[in-house]
Amino acid sequence: MAKKISSPEELRKIRDKVRIDLDPRTGAKEVIITVHMGTCGIAAGAREILGTLADELEQASARNVTLRQAGCLGLCDREPMVTLADKTGNEFRYGPLDDAKARRVVKEHVVGGNPVQDCLIKA
Repeated sequence: MAKKISSPEELRKIRDKVRIDLDPRTGAKEVIITVHMGTCGIAAGAREILGTLADELEQASARNVTLRQAGCLGLCDREPMVTLADKTGNEFRYGPLDDAKARRVVKEHVVGGNPVQDCLIKA
């Protein structure tokens, strides 16, 4: 299980560690994972999910991924939630996530290329 994040400073350190802005010198990354960090997401555990994703992406050496934060999408009952956008522009919303599900999203979808069907938010 990922380490509990207990302060905004710890969250900033994780953000700074994994932040890869869309830099004109390097171009857009193949995958963008957005962790929804509205108050509802944070209350549901989005900070921990952000940390888990950062750890898993680092372990997988996934350099083609931008990990970022955004606000609430209005699906508060599905938090903690992430949106994964691939290089073709397809978006996949996952939630509610826990550490194990977040790790599966990285292993199966980001690395393996197969969306994790049982974790997707259905329309």
